[in-house]
Amino acid sequence: RPPARRDRGGGGSIMLRTAAVLPLVLLLAAVGAGKDLYETLGLKRDASARDIRKAYRSLSRKLHPDVNDAPDANEQFAALAHAYEVLSDEEKRQIYDRHGEEGLERQAQRSQQGSGSPFDFFDLFGGGGRRARDDPRTPDVEVPLRVTLKQLYMGDTLEVDYTREVLCIDHSKCSKSCPECQGPGISVRTQQLAPGFVQQVQQRDERCVARGKCWKKNCKDCPNGVTEPESIDLTVDVAPGMQTGESIVFEQVADEAPGHIPGSLVFRIVCAEHPWMRRDGADLHITLEINLVDALVGFRRTFQHLDDSPVEVVKDTVTHPGEVMPLRGKGMPIREGGRRGEARFGDLYITFRVVFPESLTGPEKEKAEALLRPLVRHTA
Repeated sequence: RPPARRDRGGGGSIMLRTAAVLPLVLLLAAVGAGKDLYETLGLKRDASARDIRKAYRSLSRKLHPDVNDAPDANEQFAALAHAYEVLSDEEKRQIYDRHGEEGLERQAQRSQQGSGSPFDFFDLFGGGGRRARDDPRTPDVEVPLRVTLKQLYMGDTLEVDYTREVLCIDHSKCSKSCPECQGPGISVRTQQLAPGFVQQVQQRDERCVARGKCWKKNCKDCPNGVTEPESIDLTVDVAPGMQTGESIVFEQVADEAPGHIPGSLVFRIVCAEHPWMRRDGADLHITLEINLVDALVGFRRTFQHLDDSPVEVVKDTVTHPGEVMPLRGKGMPIREGGRRGEARFGDLYITFRVVFPESLTGPEKEKAEALLRPLVRHTA
């Protein structure tokens, strides 16, 4: 990093920059000294941006000093404005969720000092040059999503109730200073090998929740521990044409943990076996039984497709056992390719199975031979 340029008069520009950041840091410290920002807005930690705006608008009308007669009306309104400023900003909210008010103060200091990147402040918490996108993640969770072939043909919207572990709403109040902590779940201890020789050993330490921070046991603000179960409603959209093995991903919806980015919740498509239809990529296959007479003289049959629409099969020629008849465009929807707005489908293949009589009586044999023998001589 090149040395800072000095203006005339010595270090005046550096002093002005330092003086400018002090009021902002003091404001953050004073306003943030109260309760949790989510509590200020009366929200849970998983509140949406819309929930935050709605809560702020409602409370600002009640707490504005012009209508609020409380002695500390100005302080109440300042706390509300501060909570909204932080939680309505995606970057600031992310910082607050991981590091609390302390993180906001350090980020403010670093940005006023001309940091090259808004994410560099994570280095102050032990990132060692690591960016937020490289923060540790909790494990992804994969859940099989069992659907029918009809649902994959037509598409479907499923409402799913999912339970995950989320950080205690007051978890930031339950940490204390632990210099040995080097990050979430990691601490370093120093051991002497010989006079003048020491070694630092990194080890797993579940007490550590961040660099320099560890969890306080029996913290009254989080009586159930660091995390608590939370049930959330998810809307899972199954697109027409999806296949077994494809995934529907909800980013950062897995379990939460201090100092970690939540992993993803992954729904993996598993299609149940259809009683008489088989899928192969974008194509569908069925087997249609016909009797000997139909095989010889032709037939007209109708069956219901997966969307309950009728499909007519017409043959006016001889049908051989095992013969395959393609119906173009009657297969599964194809999700990609084709012109904009144009739906594309695979094909439906019908394999014919000719059912022969189990037996014939003497007179039946004579009639069959009299009718069919000339045909055999003719084809020969």
